[in-house]
Amino acid sequence: MNAHALVVLDTQAPRLICRGEWSLTNLSKIKADFQKIVWPYPQVLTVDGQAVTRMDSAGAWLLAHSLKEIASKGLETSLQHFSEQAQILLALVEKRAIEPAYIPIPVLKRRNGIEQLGYTVVQQLVELKNFLHFTGELAFEFVGGIFHPQRWRWNELAAVIGKTGVQALPIIALLSFMIGVVIAYQMGNQLRNYGANVFIVNLLGLSVLREFGPLITAIMVAGRTGSAFTAQLGIMKLNQEIDALNTMGVTPGQLLLLPRLLGLLIALPLLTMWADIFGILGGIVMTKNMLDLTAYDFLHRFHHEIPLRALFIGLGKAPVFALLIGSIGCFQGMRVQGGADSVGKQTTRSVVLAIFFIIVVDAIFSIIFSRLKL
Repeated sequence: MNAHALVVLDTQAPRLICRGEWSLTNLSKIKADFQKIVWPYPQVLTVDGQAVTRMDSAGAWLLAHSLKEIASKGLETSLQHFSEQAQILLALVEKRAIEPAYIPIPVLKRRNGIEQLGYTVVQQLVELKNFLHFTGELAFEFVGGIFHPQRWRWNELAAVIGKTGVQALPIIALLSFMIGVVIAYQMGNQLRNYGANVFIVNLLGLSVLREFGPLITAIMVAGRTGSAFTAQLGIMKLNQEIDALNTMGVTPGQLLLLPRLLGLLIALPLLTMWADIFGILGGIVMTKNMLDLTAYDFLHRFHHEIPLRALFIGLGKAPVFALLIGSIGCFQGMRVQGGADSVGKQTTRSVVLAIFFIIVVDAIFSIIFSRLKL
């Protein structure tokens, strides 16, 4: 008989003697002792726990599990001299014992085409409802700011105008200039074939002032500024800075959302005017080199042929585009949750939705102006 073993078999009785500490720290040693035992022929086996000094739930589980293995070998067992605490643990283990069973992996039901369509529609309607709720809260904050001017964050508003407007001037100027060059080149090729070079002024002026100026500017701002709004607000939400503002009694609309919306509302019409200037300038450069139309002749005809309402129509679209870009960017930023992956996802969604709705609204404007014969 091994004097250091925690479980030994007395073949004379026959009796299984348990001793020492039956705890989690000795679990591997007890298992090893059980594996060394050579079990006798089927008969009644007494399990003696008189020498057990301590038993925890791990030791009780191991003993109960081992007794089941002994029973599978044809031996009947009976417990003797176990302490009251050990008996309670063994009873609990027996009561909670769960036989291993095969649990099949659930198979996810895939939606068919109609179900997927319905699910997508419902999701979009829910998001539309949340967006309308968001814009309603912002409108409420704006009305409150009118009656309480001290709530306005003028420094933040000026900073937004600087970032969204002043810093965007170079890229808007370059892009608009190149758009003017491309339009003049494509239209000039066709007009030159019919000897109608001077009509390039009409086509270029109307297309830039009414459509390309506000549209290209809005798309550029959506990619540059709308994504920035979403990323900034998303990071602030992940860092719990927005929760801190709510704790201090400062709503995010007052400090973060309204300054961004109003700043963009002021900056985008000015950027549109800037884009119109450089779009026309690009057309002047191209027509001079391609159609031999001097800058003086271009501007003289431009002044007489292009009505002022063409400029006003283009500038009138800019505030609507600004509200779309700002509200979508802020809304998607406030929906960020989880981790950094959500920031990227919502930023991408913000840019895609902003550009989509800009084009849709521009098409609606075109239909309305056509009906009004403007």
